Amino acid sequence: MAQLVMHVDTAKSQVSINSACRAVGIAPATYYRNRASCKPSAIDVPRGCRVPGRALSQEEREQIVSILNSERFKDMAPPQVYSVLLDEGTYLCSVPTMYRILHSRGEVKERRKLQAHVPAQRPELLARGPNQVWSWDITKLKGPRKWTYFHLYVVIDVFSRYVVRWCICRRSTSKVAEALLQDAIASQKIKPDRLTIHADNGGEMTSITVAELLSDLGVAKSHSRPHTSNDNPFSESHFKTMKYRPEIPARFESEGHARAVFRLLFQWYNFEHRHSGIAMHTPANVHLGKFEKVTAVRAKVLAEAHKAHPQRFVNKYPEPALLQHEVWINQPRDRSAPLNAPKPQPKRRLSNIGKTTVSSGCAIKCPVGTRSSGPKHAVETTVHQTAARKQLPRRGTRQGTRRYQLAGNTYTPIQRRTAV
Repeated sequence: MAQLVMHVDTAKSQVSINSACRAVGIAPATYYRNRASCKPSAIDVPRGCRVPGRALSQEEREQIVSILNSERFKDMAPPQVYSVLLDEGTYLCSVPTMYRILHSRGEVKERRKLQAHVPAQRPELLARGPNQVWSWDITKLKGPRKWTYFHLYVVIDVFSRYVVRWCICRRSTSKVAEALLQDAIASQKIKPDRLTIHADNGGEMTSITVAELLSDLGVAKSHSRPHTSNDNPFSESHFKTMKYRPEIPARFESEGHARAVFRLLFQWYNFEHRHSGIAMHTPANVHLGKFEKVTAVRAKVLAEAHKAHPQRFVNKYPEPALLQHEVWINQPRDRSAPLNAPKPQPKRRLSNIGKTTVSSGCAIKCPVGTRSSGPKHAVETTVHQTAARKQLPRRGTRQGTRRYQLAGNTYTPIQRRTAV
C-alpha cells in the first residue's frame, strides 16, 4: 500500500489525484487515509508549571507523601489530614495537590470492604422425557369489576407441554401453591430425586411453605434470574397462547365462570391443540408416549402421497416432523459440561404419595390420575381452607410478599383479540 501511495504522489503533479488512484487501483479515500497516517504526530511533552516557582520541589513532595502515609494519617482522607494539620498551625499544600501527588504514585484507591455484586446464576435445565422438568407460574384474570381479579395457577411439563394441574382462586397465597404442587406430584406418581420444578421469583414461588414441601417430596427447585422473563419461557408462552384465545371474555363474571371457561380451554390444549414446539403433536400424545404411533401414521400418509405423485416432491422425500429428544431451559454454550440439577434436602415427612393428600391449611379434592390409562381431561385442583393437619413450625424467614400479596389488586392481563 505504501508503494501505491508513493506512485500517486509522483503522478499527482501531472494528473488529478482521483485519476492517479484509479490508475493504480485504489480508492481516493484509501490514499488520503494512508497519507494522514504517515504524518508525524505531535510529541506529547509533559507540561510543567504554568508560572515558574509555583511547583513543589521533589523534597516537598516526598515530605507530603511521608506525612500522608504515616502511622497517624494512613487511615485518613486528604481533607481530614489537611484540616488536622491546619488546626495545628501547619500548611503543606492544598487538598487537590495532595490528591494529585497520591494519584501520580498510584495510591488513590478504594480501601473499604465493599460488597461485590454477585451475578445471579443462569438456570440450565434439560428434559429428555415427561415428568423430568416442570414449569409453573401464576397469571391474573379480570374480574367482573375494575380492580378485581382471579388468579390462575398452571403447572406444565416442559418436555411435552402438557398441563399437569391448574386451579383458579380469588387470592394468590403460598398455601394454594403448596396444595397445587402437592396434588400435581401425587397425581403423576413422581419418585424422589427425579423431578425439577422451575419458576420465577414471585412471592409464592420463593416461599418457605413451597420450599419445604418440595424438599419433603424429594423434588429439586429452580428459579429464574431477577427481572429475566426469558428464564421461564414455557409458562410465559403458554399464557400467551391461552389468554389470546377467542373464548376468553373481556371480564369473567365469577370464579365459577372462569373455571368453566378454562376447563374447556385446557381440555382443548392438552388433547386437540397441535403444538409447534413438539412437532405438531398434542401435549397429551407426547406426555403419554403415543407420539411415535402418530408419527408412523403421518409417515405412511406422506409415503402414499409421494408414491401417487412423485413429481410434486422436488426437493426431498416427504417426511413428518420429528420430536426433539432434548428440551432446554437456557441451553449452555459448552455442551460438554455436565448438567447437574440441585439436589433436594434428604429430609422427608410426607409418605402418602398417590393418595388424597392434605397440605398445611389446604385440602385437595381432586381425582388422582394414572399414567397407564391416561387422564380423561385436564384436571383442576380445588382448594379450600381447612384445619385438617396441624400447622408445622416454620423456620425464621419472612414470607415473600412481592407482586402476589395485594389481596385482589393485580395487574391487567392482555386484552382479547377482536375478530376481523
